[in-house]
Amino acid sequence: MQKLFRKLDKPLLFMTIIYSILGLVMILSASSVSAVLRYDVSPYYFFAKQLIYMVASYILGIFILTQKTDKYKLWGVLYIVAVLILLGLVFSFGVIAGGAQSWLDLGFFNLQPTEFAKTALIIFMGVFYEKSIKKQKPFTYNLIPIIIAFIIFIFIAMQPDFGGAVIVAGITFFTFLAVPFPKKSKVKIIKNIGIALIVGLFLLLYTKSDIFNSSQLQRLKFQAPCSRYMEDTGYQVCNGFIAFHNGGLFGVGLGNSTQKYLYLPEAHTDFIFPIIVEELGLFVGILVILGYFYILYRILRLAKRAERIRNQIICYGTFIYILLHLLINFLGILALIPLTGVPLPFLSYGGSFCINIIAMMFVLQRISIETAENEENRAIANL
Repeated sequence: MQKLFRKLDKPLLFMTIIYSILGLVMILSASSVSAVLRYDVSPYYFFAKQLIYMVASYILGIFILTQKTDKYKLWGVLYIVAVLILLGLVFSFGVIAGGAQSWLDLGFFNLQPTEFAKTALIIFMGVFYEKSIKKQKPFTYNLIPIIIAFIIFIFIAMQPDFGGAVIVAGITFFTFLAVPFPKKSKVKIIKNIGIALIVGLFLLLYTKSDIFNSSQLQRLKFQAPCSRYMEDTGYQVCNGFIAFHNGGLFGVGLGNSTQKYLYLPEAHTDFIFPIIVEELGLFVGILVILGYFYILYRILRLAKRAERIRNQIICYGTFIYILLHLLINFLGILALIPLTGVPLPFLSYGGSFCINIIAMMFVLQRISIETAENEENRAIANL
């Protein structure tokens, strides 16, 4: 393991660990009141569960470090097939929460297939398009990942989980743009994606999917939330604004938030950032955002260094994955776009998202190891 550790992207690893620890601390603070008053459990309930998810994620991450990305040729296909099966099972056996049937109750763990779909698509696209480019497959062959992504998009949208569906579409589209295809081929496929999206929209309308039910349509009222404080469309976002105001520059102190006293019902999930600002201040909030920028920069740097097409695509896909979560979460809590309940990377509570985001960070570290090994071998060969 020492040899592997030498070749890791240590700044990226350090940031992953720091954000994981910060997430645990803030989940404990943000959830302690609602755990007792709303869920009638121990104030440490959500913290303990997230700690278990986090430990399990890092154990999985260590395993990922020892596995060469060549194995993703098989794993990527099996992973995407498993995700499609799980998304299908959600409609028959899924648990409804927050107005969406998105979870499978495994007894010890509520699994959310949507989160696994995001990472499965990234891995699968990396494996698939490397093979396609090397073997110079025909144009229509390159549509296979797009078709699979389209099916996943429909499954998620019908739950309905609009935020998850948008992220899946965004990951697919922008990761595809990173694939080194000839320009003409890219334009053709983009046109086909556009046609598929239009067909998908008509299918959703024709089947009267609940993606456009009254609850979803109400979310389109997102501007000036405090003018609708007594309505569902304004209450939560406005209380997020109050948390920002309360925090000021330096915060009211760790654990001293007032908004977590059930004013923000999901304070430990998608609204954890307002609690961070309220307790630790705007200054720390800005540092958190800058830290995210640094993580994204390290991922882009790794993508440019990676020599395998597969590894480049996976890096770019992970970059888009994190960026979309950040944008949709921040813009939602600032009332710049409709609120969709998208968690904040590393900081928000949630087992499925925690496992996937940390697993992908270790996939990136495995890519860093392989890149360093290739650079060393090339240096030895040139001696």
